[in-house]
Amino acid sequence: MTSTETATGERADLLAVLAKHRFFLTFTARDLTDDQARQRTTTSELCLGGLIKHVASVERGWANFIAEGASAMRNFAEMTEEDFAQWANDFRLLPGETLAGVLAEYEAVARRTDELVATVDLDVRQELPKAPWYTETEWSNRRVVLHIAAETAQHAGHADIIREALDGQKTMG
Repeated sequence: MTSTETATGERADLLAVLAKHRFFLTFTARDLTDDQARQRTTTSELCLGGLIKHVASVERGWANFIAEGASAMRNFAEMTEEDFAQWANDFRLLPGETLAGVLAEYEAVARRTDELVATVDLDVRQELPKAPWYTETEWSNRRVVLHIAAETAQHAGHADIIREALDGQKTMG
């Protein structure tokens, strides 16, 4: 039995919220081909495969932050043009990438995050990496997990709009 299966209280609640929003995000990709997962359906640059890939990348970064601190994350203040180009690729399903591969990677990222949520001290605070959008200087591990859940929920909504524009399918309704 893993620690995520034995989590109780706050940890079980955090894991349940993460699981719910991950489900809504990935459910939008059900029965799609790789070409459909690459398709932009709105004026946005986003596509379903790229959006799921982005959420996995962001979650991986925050899990690394929990495990290793701010040095494990991108330093946006020091990124080069090449770094920004690579970062932009996190929003695209690139040639050679598959929806199945992106979903499998996201599942692996989620497992690691869930293990961290089940085992780390949620009260530990760490200094945030330098970025212009942080108004605080540090977050607790709990705050990071809440941020991952909020980010996933927000992008699940984006994914639902993209999917509805693609073929009329909705996550709910």
